[in-house]
Amino acid sequence: MLLIFFFAKITAQQQYELNNGWLCRNIVQVKESGTKISTTSFPVKGWLPATIPGTVLTTLLNNKLVPDPFYGMNNKKIPDIFFTGKECYTYWFVKDFKEKTTSDEELVWLHLRGINYSCEVYLNGHKLNQITHYGMYLRQTYNITPFLSKDGNNRLAVIVYPPDVVGNPNGGQGGDGEIARNVSHQYVAGWDWIQPIADRNTGIWDKVTIEKTSLVNLKNPHIVTLVPGVRLPGKPQAPAMIKTSAEMENPSNDPVLGTLQYILNGDTVKKEVVLQPKSMVEVELPEYSLKSPKLWWPSGYGDQALYDIQLQFISRDKKILDKEDVRFGVREIQTSWNDRTQSLQVAVNGQKIFIKGGNWIISDAMLRFSQERYDTEIRYHRDMNLNLIRIWGGALTERPEFYQACDKYGMLVFQDFWISGDCNGKWIDPMKKEDQWTRRKYPDDHRLFLNSVTDQVKMIRNHPSLAFWCGGNELSPPEDILTVMQDSILPALDGTRFFFPYSNTNLMSYNAIGGNGDGPYTIQPTNSFWETRTYPFNSEVGSVGVGDYESLERFIPKQNMVVPQYPSNKIDSVWDYHKYIGYDQYIDPYGKAKDIKDFANKAQLVNYDQYRALMEGFSAHMWDWYTGSIIWKTQNPWTALRGQMYDYYLDPNACLYGLRNGSEPLHVMYNPVDGMMMTVNNTFSFHHDLAMEIKAFDVNGKVTTLGRLMIEVNPSSVQHFFPIKENVDKLRKKQGIFLSARLINQNRQVVSDNFYWFPDSAGNYSGLQQMPQSAIKTSARKVEKNKIEVTLTNPANSSVAFFNRLALVNGETGKRLLPVFYSDNYVSVLPGEQKTIIMDYAKVETIEKAQVSLSGWNTPLQLIKIQ
Repeated sequence: MLLIFFFAKITAQQQYELNNGWLCRNIVQVKESGTKISTTSFPVKGWLPATIPGTVLTTLLNNKLVPDPFYGMNNKKIPDIFFTGKECYTYWFVKDFKEKTTSDEELVWLHLRGINYSCEVYLNGHKLNQITHYGMYLRQTYNITPFLSKDGNNRLAVIVYPPDVVGNPNGGQGGDGEIARNVSHQYVAGWDWIQPIADRNTGIWDKVTIEKTSLVNLKNPHIVTLVPGVRLPGKPQAPAMIKTSAEMENPSNDPVLGTLQYILNGDTVKKEVVLQPKSMVEVELPEYSLKSPKLWWPSGYGDQALYDIQLQFISRDKKILDKEDVRFGVREIQTSWNDRTQSLQVAVNGQKIFIKGGNWIISDAMLRFSQERYDTEIRYHRDMNLNLIRIWGGALTERPEFYQACDKYGMLVFQDFWISGDCNGKWIDPMKKEDQWTRRKYPDDHRLFLNSVTDQVKMIRNHPSLAFWCGGNELSPPEDILTVMQDSILPALDGTRFFFPYSNTNLMSYNAIGGNGDGPYTIQPTNSFWETRTYPFNSEVGSVGVGDYESLERFIPKQNMVVPQYPSNKIDSVWDYHKYIGYDQYIDPYGKAKDIKDFANKAQLVNYDQYRALMEGFSAHMWDWYTGSIIWKTQNPWTALRGQMYDYYLDPNACLYGLRNGSEPLHVMYNPVDGMMMTVNNTFSFHHDLAMEIKAFDVNGKVTTLGRLMIEVNPSSVQHFFPIKENVDKLRKKQGIFLSARLINQNRQVVSDNFYWFPDSAGNYSGLQQMPQSAIKTSARKVEKNKIEVTLTNPANSSVAFFNRLALVNGETGKRLLPVFYSDNYVSVLPGEQKTIIMDYAKVETIEKAQVSLSGWNTPLQLIKIQ
């Protein structure tokens, strides 16, 4: 066979995004065909500026044609697609761009990373997809080289149709359930944490890119890392094995000969390849033994080392025909069954990991994604001392930028596919249109579901953070889909990650009373987290999460800022619309809320206490009752009034800091049931010569020492030391007390600091309601271009400065600057002590005009200039 050796003039891959200059128009206003619309001569004057990536609703919002659906009851003012018909949200999108080839060897590719739900694609009068594209999760790639104009002026035109079945938003989980007939996300028809999205997120919702290569297309690289044995972070490492492959496409009529290779640690790993005409093959490179590897660890256990390599396909004359940059981490995830807990146990690099997770819905309910927002949200999860995020099955496969942030911050990812028990038939449900057995067959197109699984696995499988695949939320896919996924697709395309048929399967966890499940979800007595045994690897357990007053102001109109009533359950209509979940009797012990600001402030005390107790209670039974728990849920992609550690606008509330405290890698804690002082160590380190120091303070600042003991703490352990319940109950009887529990190292540094407040014997915080005003002094200075150091000083012979909320604010308006990362918040300062808090704010140009605000339970509002 004659082999043709090509001499490529273009040696470097070029890729850019088509993310501005788009125009759109509703299909009702356009009568011409796509062939005509996609010519540059077709007039588009008067078409609407479009937001791409984005949805139809995002474009309408950005053009001020609809009100903000996240504010108040505005969402009800936007026509819902179920009632308007699909034409209302069917749109043409056009984009003019400049591109042309400069040689016969150059190829130009169009990549569409996500369109919801179906579409036809045209370029310069040519239809690119001969068969209509369907599916929210299926990427599209077209070789547009033959269709580019000679003068370089091109027009791309895409008509996007809404989901085939939009579903009735009747108030059920996923509305009437029919939204699940599509291979798309289900929450858009409404859920118990969100109202329906009017256009069901129709649109070109993900990136559109142009890529230029020479002769071939190198794609879908795959990196597998094997880390044998039991490893320790920071220690010299034995070799790890690297297995690499990639797909190679040759669209030409001639064979292409070259070398596929990458360079790592100065070594070149390569393989000679012959690509036959009109072919696409997967090429496996020789296994590589990486000496002294830098390992990737989950957050709290070690560093998140990452490697960058470039896969290159090189011609015989040393020209790069195509290349793909790949970032990966060297780690291996193992699973085993813990017979004591009766649940799955996770290990990374041979070391068992106690899972402290959060459930994730989606970054933004209207799919307005950005790398910056992803980075912020995942950093918040790292700051909560969590180590896993579960992506819930009613949403989507997150974007690669999400996993990049998880790689960076050490978050393991538990990835559901697009099934839910609610819509897909786990239960009989009178809100659903069709019966349970009919819904059990959803989606309508099983082949499309499987093709989408194949594509999405290829898209994200190289990320070290990705730890588990899961068939769906609380229910597996239909049997024929499940069988192909677990027996064919995942073994062939990955083969390294444990697959759960569904999120609360018995393969994950098995309760002593039989089976597995989720919950509870509502506010609970803090003791219950310690003494009530639940599922040994709980995939969903949660509590409340209302934000503070500043957060509520952002989306609740002034006239609706009304305190929820208990026990009458009288709730304002906007609160009800935004899915408020009751705080019930838990506010009143702090004193009946006087107004909405007082309610929101007291809610933060409940928030902090709830989530600290949740994680302490699970951690207290680590390896005995539990191997992990995943909180439902840690974030909101909409302005909901439940289940969030920070609000939609990225402003944290006390949930975040209570969880941060209770999830400390090395943590001292008080068991409220038996009064035992305990430690939990989620690290692999042995800690010796620590002092455990326990002190009680009354409301006036009088101190009583309850214990001081030199201790040792073993790796990955829970240890019990001494009981103090009798003393605590005696001291708190009249007015309640504060309890300070600390671990102090040999350098007299506090390595764990835990501060509780206990009610009086009647269960009321009567002492808090009589506390003298704090005399706290505050100073702030800029220590780096984006960091501010705030020092809080409480004079001796003073009362505790209790539960102080810090914020970085605009010096002129007093409004909070967002997002800001705090080393701690909602802090209390003991008499005669000081605390230092670091604020990290990325928008350095704004810091010059910023101030620090401080307010607390017994601290009036202070505004502090930054030195």
